Amino acid sequence: MSAKTPKTPIQPPEHDTPKLMALRAALIQHLENRGIESPDVLNAIATVLRHRFVESAFAERAYEDVALPIEKEQTISQPYTVAFQTECLNLNSRERVLEIGTGSGYQCAILCEMGMQVFSIERHPRLYQQAQKLLESMGYKPILKLGDGSIGWSTYAPFDAILVTAACPDVPETLVDQLAPGGRIVLPVGDLEKQIMMRITKHADGSFTEESFDEFRFVPLIGSEGWDDPEE
Repeated sequence: MSAKTPKTPIQPPEHDTPKLMALRAALIQHLENRGIESPDVLNAIATVLRHRFVESAFAERAYEDVALPIEKEQTISQPYTVAFQTECLNLNSRERVLEIGTGSGYQCAILCEMGMQVFSIERHPRLYQQAQKLLESMGYKPILKLGDGSIGWSTYAPFDAILVTAACPDVPETLVDQLAPGGRIVLPVGDLEKQIMMRITKHADGSFTEESFDEFRFVPLIGSEGWDDPEE
């Protein structure tokens, strides 16, 4: 598929180059070959400049399908993982989405580019500040919070969708409780070595449907409903 061009470009053209544009186009083809089908997800990945979310030394690697290091021993997820999780959410226009683990801000930007109303929580002050500044400079306006993402954000609940971008030892009940009827949560559940991607859908009668997908590997979700903080 060919990615559409936004009517009003969010990002100034000086942040892009023909070489990076070609690498990004190749990434989109790669993601399609791996089974990503959603035009909205592919268009967002084709539009958001991933190289702005990594150190300059990694700029040309930003469009490889690999995770890359960021500060505080965290990572920016590989593009396929971002695309897979986002596609699993089955998002509709202007839904309220809670992201657990802002990190670099890239996944947050993808959700914003898709037209969602995004709320995102990050536990590392430096990552929170960097993501807030970068996202604002790119024209995105998510609502960000510094805190324990494992307990969600009850102030703004319920959410139409919740996306967890860190490994959960179990499904955090508090997060599931913050879903609206018809809401979906997508999260990796398992041990610290590998996790199974899951989608839990909350029905209008209060029942839930659980689905399991492929194996992935994420950094751990630290918090009261996640893993203990190794620094404490």
